[in-house]
Amino acid sequence: MTYVNAQPCVDVKGKACVEERPFDCIYEGQRSLHIHPDECVDCACEPVCPVKAISYKEDVPLEWQDYTRANAEFFGALGSPSGAAELGLIERDHPLIAGRLPHVREG
Repeated sequence: MTYVNAQPCVDVKGKACVEERPFDCIYEGQRSLHIHPDECVDCACEPVCPVKAISYKEDVPLEWQDYTRANAEFFGALGSPSGAAELGLIERDHPLIAGRLPHVREG
């Protein structure tokens, strides 16, 4: 099963999903979290996402479909390191995410 982290996670990176997952498949990019498509299994990350950014790849809302491709391409050069915890922060993101205007928080 592959889940996708979409636009609501950009500049937020609510890490409840990282704490909930039984497998170490959620990697931290510069501005967003990324779910490794080959390491992901059906787990409990989707319901605990504080910003509702995670969807099963077949259920990603139409306006966020580009994030399915971006998520897979993010891991193209990285491969499958088999564990996000040891890798730590990855100092890059997919161009779709890197090129977004910064999220402005109100309050």
